Amino acid sequence: MKLAAAGDAIIGRIIQPDFKGYDEIAPYLLECDGSFFNLETTLNEPGECCASQLSGGTYIRTTPKVLPGLRRFGFNMTSFNNNHALDFSYDGLLSTLEALEDTDFVHAGVGRNLAEASAPRYLDTNAGRIALIAVNTTFSPDMLAGEQNARVPGRPGINGLRVKKYVRVTEKELEFVRELADKTGINVAQLITAKEGYNAGIKEGEAALGDLRFVLGDKCEYVMELERVDVERVKRAIYEAQLQADYIMVSIHSHQLSGDAKENPSQFLVDFAHECIDAGAHAIIGHGPHLLRPIEVYKDCPIFYSLGDFILQLYNIELAPAEFYAKVGVDGNATVHELLKTRSADFTRGLMTDPRMFLNVIPLWETEGGKLKSLRLIPLMGNMDGNKSEIGLPRICDAEKVVSYLGKMSEPYGVRLEAAPDGLIDVKW
Repeated sequence: MKLAAAGDAIIGRIIQPDFKGYDEIAPYLLECDGSFFNLETTLNEPGECCASQLSGGTYIRTTPKVLPGLRRFGFNMTSFNNNHALDFSYDGLLSTLEALEDTDFVHAGVGRNLAEASAPRYLDTNAGRIALIAVNTTFSPDMLAGEQNARVPGRPGINGLRVKKYVRVTEKELEFVRELADKTGINVAQLITAKEGYNAGIKEGEAALGDLRFVLGDKCEYVMELERVDVERVKRAIYEAQLQADYIMVSIHSHQLSGDAKENPSQFLVDFAHECIDAGAHAIIGHGPHLLRPIEVYKDCPIFYSLGDFILQLYNIELAPAEFYAKVGVDGNATVHELLKTRSADFTRGLMTDPRMFLNVIPLWETEGGKLKSLRLIPLMGNMDGNKSEIGLPRICDAEKVVSYLGKMSEPYGVRLEAAPDGLIDVKW
């Protein structure tokens, strides 16, 4: 079986049919049985859907007419389970879902209730049946799809992995936090409502400063852990897919990091990827932080912690809600040009100014019996300037750019990258 995957497609406009990148990229993808990308936008026409109070960072939407252009690359699988899925509220989510349902893209991770959002979706090919499961760790609580019961329908939304955050501290530090809470009275309202039964209160051996929890341990550290109920839901989906499919891919959108660099995946993401493969998944497709993260091969299965931005067109939003203008400090009747110019400090900061955000890869891998046989990378760089119709669109770039950057961060994971004579990159493990 031959497979491919791309990272975030933050697409804001229709790609022209004669875009030269098609000739460079499509021949590789069209040879694959399954080709995935993350659709990081909502699909609706201007004025069709009201905006949410909060967004994934920028309020992103575009016309459903962009989908044929993405199909022209050779993709046949996608998900829009990411932090922008609810930028234009539930109507925007449902309009995106309906637009994908009107195509031949296999898509997963978003649904009209939690059961639908968390279910595997399947692509039938001559080489075998591929299952896609899509999850997300970067979202506001209202984005999580709701379970339904006998009397109340479920809520539209995403298949989310909630992240539990707290600070582990020593006994001396815990006592200091308690004293600080007592002096400031920050927890008074919380303690009163706990007595009334409206929250769980503060557990024995813990302290709190508002919503921030402190837990007794042997050292001081910030901890992020996935809620086990969400992890088990994903593992049930993997188990279900084992009966139905020959190959199981798990897409995960995750911005969280470890250490002091965006390139470092969070420890919970590493643990989750391993747990999914232990449960029967064959490949983990990561995206979200807008740049490349390491590649790992675990039990002969590839893990791509982030594939970067396949398309990056954040400057191509045509309209924005009042909340976005207010957040930036611009009059709500100003142009979008003025809005984005102000946020970016006259276009000198932000994702669209950082070359790392335009460097990305499409892995091409072959499997046999679910195990990895070979792995190569297409090195890509999005256009940063020039023709505005092509800014943010991918073109094949010098392989050494990727080898020096992605290769170095992948070495600790036991993976080596080598530029090949044909312009692609060979991956060794």
